[in-house]
Amino acid sequence: MHLTRFSDIGLRTLLYLDHSNASRKPVTVAEIALQFNIPSNHLVKVVGHLARAGWIQTTRGRNGGIALCVDSSALKIGIVLRELEGEAELANCEGLQCRLRKDCKLRAALKVGLDAFYTAMNAYSLKDLSSGKTGEQLVQLHTLFLRQSLSVAT
Repeated sequence: MHLTRFSDIGLRTLLYLDHSNASRKPVTVAEIALQFNIPSNHLVKVVGHLARAGWIQTTRGRNGGIALCVDSSALKIGIVLRELEGEAELANCEGLQCRLRKDCKLRAALKVGLDAFYTAMNAYSLKDLSSGKTGEQLVQLHTLFLRQSLSVAT
């Protein structure tokens, strides 16, 4: 199994937002795109999806930005991944016109494995993943960005 780029961007965005809220300065799509070298147009789609899921709040305008609007210790990674990855199966039996389709147990076994993956990921919250050294790095990234922004503005 390989996570989609969409899910990867979504997780990085949530991690970043978990440690940038304390600055009280709105985080922009441009900031996250720059920090993780992500194309802005891809990030805009991910941010829209995260907002529709109710995990982040977006504010338009000159002083706008994005912010985490849920408790990161309650946001389970398996739930996030299931939302971002969608309900796609690991093997597309219908699209292959497979002759084993009628009696094959592979599809059911892969579904059990995928469900087990999401269950295992639910053992971790966003807070779990954004703590420790990772959290320290995220704070440093955001702080450095804010300092650079201030020096450019003056």
